[in-house]
Amino acid sequence: MHELSLAGGIVRLVEDAAAREHFRRVSMLRLEAGALAGVEVRALRFALESVAPGTCLEGASIEIDEPPGTAWCLRCACHIEIAARTDACPRCGGFQIQPTGGTELRVLDLLVHDD
Repeated sequence: MHELSLAGGIVRLVEDAAAREHFRRVSMLRLEAGALAGVEVRALRFALESVAPGTCLEGASIEIDEPPGTAWCLRCACHIEIAARTDACPRCGGFQIQPTGGTELRVLDLLVHDD
């Protein structure tokens, strides 16, 4: 389950920001985990809730946006939505597609407190 190591990286990122920006507590963390990012969202949420105690994320609400995967079909020259990197183009059935979105895992927002 690589989501545990991802959660650890997210906590380190937030803790580094806390030290740099001088905040002590996060009440809300909002992430983006695209459909093509290779992340199991429920497992990531569980991992974050497991590693948060004792950090500035302890007690924070966690929101995870899940944008769809998008791609460019080289065969029919159009933008398409896909659920997996191995999907065929829904228009032409071709597999010559290049992912263009939904591949990211990133921190979008933090609601922080000094107390």
